[in-house]
Amino acid sequence: MRPLPRRIPILSASVLAALLVTTGCSEIQDVSQGIDKAQQCVQATGIVTETAAKVAGLVNDPAEMEKALNDGAAKLGTLADEAANTTLKEAAEGVSKDLEGLNATNANNAVDAAQKVATDSVKWVEQLAGACGG
Repeated sequence: MRPLPRRIPILSASVLAALLVTTGCSEIQDVSQGIDKAQQCVQATGIVTETAAKVAGLVNDPAEMEKALNDGAAKLGTLADEAANTTLKEAAEGVSKDLEGLNATNANNAVDAAQKVATDSVKWVEQLAGACGG
């Protein structure tokens, strides 16, 4: 009967260690998800500002502007697909659809699209930042 009391402290220590590891892993996962969300938020706003900068320089090249708009929309769409945060996912999808909806197939449309991107990019960044909690 003497070995039984020795096993109880070892068993208790094992249970306590397992509990600490489980709790610690959950906290590490929460921190990791927070970091992922923060990175995705930075990427999303960066895509919008990068796309706006490209579009501003392509007013005289509608075909390249159309490509820049589509590329920006595709990047945001991919980010939305990968986003674990629902609010960020929805915001990125919305901005992606807005960019896809712009038409730069000719010179007049390119000017209109450039103006729309210039005015709406601030709103888009604010939407994405808001989705990120900022």
